[in-house]
Formats: sequence, C-alpha cells, structure tokens
Amino acid sequence: MKKSRLEAFSDGVVAIIITIMVLELRVPVEGKDSIKDLLPMVPFFLSYILSFINVGMYWNNHHHMFYLVNTITGGSLWANLNLLFWLSLVPFGTEWMASNHFSTWPVIVYGGILIMCAVAYSILATILASHCGKNSELAIALGKDWKGKLSIVIYIIGMACAFWYPRIGCGFYGLVAIIWFIPDRRIEHHVRNHNHAEE
Repeated sequence: MKKSRLEAFSDGVVAIIITIMVLELRVPVEGKDSIKDLLPMVPFFLSYILSFINVGMYWNNHHHMFYLVNTITGGSLWANLNLLFWLSLVPFGTEWMASNHFSTWPVIVYGGILIMCAVAYSILATILASHCGKNSELAIALGKDWKGKLSIVIYIIGMACAFWYPRIGCGFYGLVAIIWFIPDRRIEHHVRNHNHAEE
C-alpha cells in the first residue's frame, strides 16, 4: 500500500488542528485598542505557543519518518489515525488550560493528552520499523528510541508536579518541546544518506 494518501491526510489534519488553535486567539472587542487590552490574551498566547511547537514537532518528525518508508500496512494506517486522534485533542487541552490560567486539572489533562500523543507516535514508529525490517534505515535510525521514552517520563513528572505546582508542570511540558524542537537528527542523518544513494 502506497504512503502518499496517508501523508496527505495527515498533513490536512495537522493543518486543521493548528487552525483551530489559532482561532482561539480572539481579537479584543471594538474600542479596546490599547496594548493593555491584550494582557488577558497572554495565557492563550503562551498555551498556543506550547501547543504549536508540540504539534509542529510531530509533523516534522512524522514527515522525516515516512520519508524512509516506501509502503505501509493496514496496521500503520490505524496507528497513524491513533496519533491524529490524540493530536486533535490538543486544541481542547490548550483552550481549557488557557481559560483557567494554568490551574491544576486543566494542566494535568493537557499533560495526559501530550503523553498519549507521545505513546501513539512511539506505536506508529514501532509498527513502521517492524514493517520495514530490523535492518532498514528507519529501524536503525530509531534505535531504542530513548528520546521518545525520556519524553514520556518527563511528561509524567510534569503531570505529577501539576497536582501541586501547575506552572512547574507546564515547564516540564515545555522542556520536552525544547528537546524535540529540532527534527530528529537520527532520522535526518539517514534521510541524507537515502538521498545520496538515490543520486
């Protein structure tokens, strides 16, 4: 089964997710034209930045991962839908967290969504690597995926902290975003080798 439709569908869903998030950044009502009138939007803007980076990092690494895949299976399709499902909940978590100024339960629920996104991505990567074979470029690039496992651990720590200090919990979520901000170098290295081999 070719991968092009899966990639196109995934790109479309990610674009919609980002669009939904940015629509929550509502312009102040008419007559409120002072810079101070933007202050109530700060929680929404901070939440938007965190969520945009998170969604963006999945899109980047999803693109790099599928670059090394030639065909996919039915299991890959379902695993990809599982990832998109959890990503589609990010706008909900973003708005709830921002609306409540980073209070305890919204931050915990947001962390839970991020954990499930990370788990879903790991499942997808495992299925693709298994399909491609243990000696494939993708399987070698992913290795034991310590970066992915570490991210889940940090998310869990962030959720635990959020029970007492929600903003510190958000700090841990942000730490994962920083770790993944640059596309996965393991895969990029193999993408370059893949390109050279085709030339």
